This record gives sequence, C-alpha cells and structure tokens, in this order.
Amino acid sequence: MNIKISALQFTRDVKSGNVSVEDFIAKTMEQIKKIDGNLHAFLSLNEKAVDQAKEIDKKIKSGAKIGQCFGMPISIKDNICIKDTKTTCASKMLENFIAPYDATVITKLKQQDAIFVGKVNLDEFAMGLSTEFSAYGPSKNPWNTDYVPGGSSGGSAVSVSAFECVASLGSDTGGSVRNPASFCSTVGYKPTYGLISRYGLISYANSIEQIGPLTRTVEDAAFMLNLIAGIDPNDNTTIDNNNEDYLKEINSGIEGKKIGIIKEMIGEGIEPSVLSATKDAISKLEGLGATCEEVSLDMVKYSVAAYYTITATEAGSNLARYDNLRYGYDFSVEGYEFNSYIEKARKKLGPEVTRRMILGGFVPSAGHAGKYFLKALKVKSKLTKQINDAFKKFDLLLSPTVPILPFKIGEKINDPVALFLIDINTVTANLTGKPAISIPYAISNGLPIGIQLIANSMNDKLLLQAAHALEKTVKLPEVPI
Repeated sequence: MNIKISALQFTRDVKSGNVSVEDFIAKTMEQIKKIDGNLHAFLSLNEKAVDQAKEIDKKIKSGAKIGQCFGMPISIKDNICIKDTKTTCASKMLENFIAPYDATVITKLKQQDAIFVGKVNLDEFAMGLSTEFSAYGPSKNPWNTDYVPGGSSGGSAVSVSAFECVASLGSDTGGSVRNPASFCSTVGYKPTYGLISRYGLISYANSIEQIGPLTRTVEDAAFMLNLIAGIDPNDNTTIDNNNEDYLKEINSGIEGKKIGIIKEMIGEGIEPSVLSATKDAISKLEGLGATCEEVSLDMVKYSVAAYYTITATEAGSNLARYDNLRYGYDFSVEGYEFNSYIEKARKKLGPEVTRRMILGGFVPSAGHAGKYFLKALKVKSKLTKQINDAFKKFDLLLSPTVPILPFKIGEKINDPVALFLIDINTVTANLTGKPAISIPYAISNGLPIGIQLIANSMNDKLLLQAAHALEKTVKLPEVPI
C-alpha cells in the first residue's frame, strides 16, 4: 500500500473503497516506528489509532455519515491541546501536563473523523527556528539528518515530509510553519490573522501567532483550511469567513495578476542557490501570465528587531503562569520563600525560553518601554501601512521563504542573533496579519528551498490559487528516506 499520497488522494481512495482506513493507519504507524527513532519528529504516539481506524471503517461499511477526513492520519504540534493527552510544549516544565480540553481546531477535525497519530516535536514553547531548543532533543531533517528541519514546527514538517502522516497542524508566530516547510520541502500555510481559532493553542505571542497546516500539496492546505477556519466564540480575535471554500476555483491560475518582489528580502545575506531559485520562480510566474516587478518595503530592515521585542514582551507575560504553583511538576514548596521557589522551579525552562522571558521582562519595564517596546509597535504600524500601500498596486508579494539553505545541527545554536536574522523574510506576514505560504520549489546540494507568497488580509483564496499555479510548474525528487 502506498502511504506516500496527498490528503485529497487519501480521501478519494477511502471513498472509492480502494483503501481501508485500518490498513492505511496501521501502515502509517509502522512507518513512524520504523524511521522516527532516527528523525525524532514525534514526542508521543496515539496507541489507539488503529482501533479508531477500525471504527471509521465500520461506519463507512454501514453507510453512516462520515466526516470529510475519512480517518486521515494527522500529526499535531505539541503546543495544541488534545483532551486527555499529554501537551508538553517540548518543555520539562509541562512534561506531565494532560490537556483538560480540546483546542477548537482539534474539535473541528474530530467532527470530520480525522485520526491524530501523535504529538510532534517543536522548539520549547515554540521559541526557536531549528527545533534544536526542544527539551527532548532535536528533530532531524529527513533530506539529510545532519541538518536542522527548521522550526519551531519542525516535528510537523518532518512528519509530513517523511510520510509519517498526510498532514500536520503547526503554529506560526514569526515563520514557524513556513520556515520548516521550506527546510523540509512541504507546503506551509499561515492564514490571515483571525481566520483560524487559537483557542487551545498554548500562548507564546497572542497578537501575531496563528495555527496553520503543513501538507504535501497546496490543494491539501486549502482542504485543511476549509475544515478548521471560521469564527469561534472561544477566541474573540476570529473572523467570519462566510464558510469560504478554498478548494473551489483553485485552478484559476494567475494570469493578469501583479506580483511585487520584495527588494529587502532578496538582498544582503541571501545564499546564491536561494536567489537563483527565486529568479526562476519569478520567470515561471511571468510565464503563467503574471506581471512581476520589484517593490521596496524599507521597514522590513527593522522587522526582526521589532518582532523579537514584541514577542518577548508577550511571552514574558504569557509564561509568567509557569511558576510551578499553577502549572508545573512535583517540587515541594517547603523551605523556600516565594521568589526563591519560583526561581528554582523555573530552572526546568530551557536557555531560549529563559532568554526571551528575561528580555520580555526588561523591554516593557519602566524607563525602557519608550526606548524599545513602543518603538517596536511603531515599526509594526509603519510596516503594516507600507504593506497595505503595496497591496494597492500588487495582488501578491513574493520572496524566498528563508534566505539560506538548511544548516547543520549545532552550527548556530550558540549564536542567537544569527538565528534571529533567519526570520527576516517571514516575520512581516505575522506583524501585519497577512496570509503567507511556503511552496517547495527547488533542491540544492540535496537540501530544499521554498518560495514564499504573501497576500492581503482575507485574500487567502487568491493566495492558494497563485501557490497552486506555481506548484504545478515544479517537479521535485522524493525525499531520500
């Protein structure tokens, strides 16, 4: 049986009776057990997956109403709550935390008869872009296991790329879905801010983060979006998308569309192979009937500094709850006064989380807020104005997803600034609330390169149409696992 298929192909195969859900799930679990010891995408497995598949097969045979997922195997980033399941955020602080409720996206996927094969690895509390900051060890890139898979949703990208599931849900605060999608040659989608409920996503930086799918194809991303998008009374930042069907008219193409190539995202620091792939993508888009021209967004230069200032401030607030009194682990309070107890309890947090919490306490504090936090908010505001102005002229904006190829595990871990700068092309979509997608585009020296497209708010449908048109021009080799 072929488990190397798209989500939509899976639903067609099950519907037509060519594939039993039980067989497919059993084969998928076998694949995980066979290769994940080396890749380390998963933090925990759903041992009931095969039994759940049997139940769905029974429903299909009896002619009962069946959800659109038909028992599709999906992996879930371990910062999204599944009731009665461990949700660790890849942190020792939450190593025994059992989620008491389902995230809204989980509720929606359960209603559509999805099967969650397991929870996948991430940078601790989603803070990082290489999955090296997981308290349970790094995930490895299936294209070359000496290299990082990107992050923070590294486990999600690895599990999709290595055929350990057909789709995954990650979260994207500054590129955490698109960065690993680019590094592992999968599709990564960050929707318009508010399009997908964040209820049940363990917070890092509420004002800019979004849950998003990682899939094999753009059509699969559109399919997943259909299932999980929409208003949610539990999240008052959600927006009504009027039950938009993102798959409908996905073959519309991009003839006559205007695409802006973001000058600041193809300049200093971009690797030659990435630049070459980007130029090739531009010429392909022009061949499909689009008009491409360079556009300058000079606030992009300040976007990374603004992003880390804002997210650290929000993280400092959000992570204050991890004091071992409300959430934590078994550690007696005897013999401690309040502050020394919390200091000792937080020793379980890793270096990247600690760094951002300290920064998050400092930048908004009295005497420093004007110098750092308020300036960052001004950058965010000016960047949003610039990108909104650009969308008066262009339908879409384009850049490489990441300016560099995947790097070796351990190569940048002790240089946080070098790591932060890798976010230069992805944070703009988060700071401005725009939808963005990373499409697998090229392989250089055995390592993947992704191309990013950005659309205006609520233009997710157009974005998926354009990404689908570009994707159809590319034929990539299969991952060598």
